[in-house]
Amino acid sequence: MNRTLPVVRLRVPTDEDAVAWHRVFDHPDVMEFHGGRSAQPYVYEELTARQRRHDAELGFCLWTVLDGEDRVLGFTGAQPWPWEWGPKGEIEIGWRLGREYWGKGYVTAAAMMTLERLRAARVAGVVAMVDARNARSIAVTRRLGMRLAETFTIPKAERQGHCYRLKL
Repeated sequence: MNRTLPVVRLRVPTDEDAVAWHRVFDHPDVMEFHGGRSAQPYVYEELTARQRRHDAELGFCLWTVLDGEDRVLGFTGAQPWPWEWGPKGEIEIGWRLGREYWGKGYVTAAAMMTLERLRAARVAGVVAMVDARNARSIAVTRRLGMRLAETFTIPKAERQGHCYRLKL
């Protein structure tokens, strides 16, 4: 299917975006692969602060995604892989949108913008770490041209995960 993608804008997350992210992610479907329930507000405060640091130091981060009416839809962007397991030292591309914004092309449009920004920042390649049951995110990786590189067991969750890769 070849459709026109919606117009989105990416911005470095603000303090206010922590509140907006908490609000738009407060849905069981959104959090299904992220612990199953909404995180506490302080988690988003710490996350947005960390993303501002990433942007200042690296030139990229998990950006807040805005639609044409400047509504906060969620985030899309990239950051260094933060865990001791998995692709340590690599850059992970990721996305999360509020449930009402799914299926409208927002993630694909924002993720494509992210890839352009990462190329401009001279990032050599990205990974996407995806729960093997997350068909929607797997579809996004395919639309971005990513390829399945390996499978793994997600620590704590003890579920299968996929590592997708893309050279930039």
